[in-house]
Amino acid sequence: MTALPASPVRQRGASLVVVLILLLVMTLLGLAVLRGTLLEERMSANLLDRSQNFQAAEAALREAEALIAAGTWGVDPPAAGAACANGMCGAPATTVADRATDPAFAGWRAATSNVNNGIGGAQAVQPQFFVEHAGWVETWFECNEAGSKYRGTALCIRPVYKVTARSQADGRSSVLLQSSFVAP
Repeated sequence: MTALPASPVRQRGASLVVVLILLLVMTLLGLAVLRGTLLEERMSANLLDRSQNFQAAEAALREAEALIAAGTWGVDPPAAGAACANGMCGAPATTVADRATDPAFAGWRAATSNVNNGIGGAQAVQPQFFVEHAGWVETWFECNEAGSKYRGTALCIRPVYKVTARSQADGRSSVLLQSSFVAP
């Protein structure tokens, strides 16, 4: 084999510089795409976490409504301003802060319902709820009018409860749900 003779003329060209610049541009483009992908992954994980907490809070809400319907706390609602006992509270005084958003409120009751976390296990955080008496309501239009034979009876006037449920964990998404429920 014979070697090619070396060229006496010095090589010219910018191909190496152009290729290095293109490599740098492609690297920056790849990093931008990777950053966007990581952001999408975090957003989808947050959405999954929020969805699971929403399901857990909704299950706690339904559990509280079922306990009201079953008469677990008795027929008569607690007196206004009464302390919370086992998740049932009297109507709050107007000067009291909203119990649901008060971090010092300790009247939450742990729900017994479990929500699957999507990977075969139970929810990491146990949802909680409490129930407040919110007043009385007519079960049908004008049943409590003067002259009605049903006036003031349990058939006409039923208690209304405000049910509040939450599912939250430190550093994770939290969900707070409320519903109004007329006792049957």
